[in-house]
Amino acid sequence: MGLDYEEIGKRIARRRKELGKRQSEVEDAADIGYKYLSNIERGISIPSTEVIMRLAAALDTTPDEFLVGTARHEGDRWRSVAEGLRGLSPGQLELTEQFISWVRQRNI
Repeated sequence: MGLDYEEIGKRIARRRKELGKRQSEVEDAADIGYKYLSNIERGISIPSTEVIMRLAAALDTTPDEFLVGTARHEGDRWRSVAEGLRGLSPGQLELTEQFISWVRQRNI
């Protein structure tokens, strides 16, 4: 089962509009490039795990809301996790993603 990036983009756009934020505001808050959010919202660009985390933090939600359509608004907890991912190398991000998958499989 693959991810539907068009649907992910729609969910991101919906959340951004719920908060009344412009794309440029979210791009600045998530530290992503100009027009990148527009491409994500239209399903043209495929965001990395790190970008999904940054967008979730910028839009005060969890990655679940974008990836599977459910959200847990737990405030600063998710923001601190997203911030922790910012400086990781590609290898560290890969390891982190594998760890998260391992934890979810075990319902820890």
